[in-house]
Amino acid sequence: MSDFTHLDSAGHARMVDVTNKQPTVRAATASGRVVCGPDVVAALRSGDVPKGDVLAVARIAGIAAAKRTAELLPLAHVIGVHGAVVDLSVEDDGVHISATVRTADRTGVEMEALTAVSVAALAVVDMVKGLDKSVSIADVRLEAKTGGKSGDWRRPE
Repeated sequence: MSDFTHLDSAGHARMVDVTNKQPTVRAATASGRVVCGPDVVAALRSGDVPKGDVLAVARIAGIAAAKRTAELLPLAHVIGVHGAVVDLSVEDDGVHISATVRTADRTGVEMEALTAVSVAALAVVDMVKGLDKSVSIADVRLEAKTGGKSGDWRRPE
């Protein structure tokens, strides 16, 4: 058996078998941002983005993405996403995004939280790209996780 959990003894990718693990309450929070120029920030603040309510669309996109993570990542487990909150705020340099995903399952929801932030950011870009094609996604990262075998973790300040 390989020392790598996602490789079999021949070095082939495999999904880790979590059948015998007991479900536990787990949560993960991720964050990221969409960097925008002052004209886009002004349009976001005034609600004058031609495509509509950017933050509402991005919030729904992030929640939907959290629930479909296993379809995107080939070795991720299909788990029950029991709660997903995606928060977006317009700041002077763009849009800050935070997502917290919760479950009571056999494996964690770190990838679901990261996927929620990533897809919410993509939705923001899609909604504002007509105003400024130079917007970019930055700093997508895990902030904290709770539960599971490895216990709680928080990104150092």
